[in-house]
Amino acid sequence: MIEEGPPAPKVLRMVYFVGAGFLCTFAINKWLEMEKKSNLKQQQLEKKNQQGDGALFPSDSVHKAMK
Repeated sequence: MIEEGPPAPKVLRMVYFVGAGFLCTFAINKWLEMEKKSNLKQQQLEKKNQQGDGALFPSDSVHKAMK
């Protein structure tokens, strides 16, 4: 039979592994939330430009042409 060391280091490694999993999950969810907010904001700006003054060109096209 193989002699094994005390169980504490194994438990500690498991706790680290589970903690890293929670941390990664939190970071991924935060990233997805930021992307979703960014996309919603961009869609609102596009909708606002389309419903705006009815001009043929978006309002920021003048700034782009001046650059």
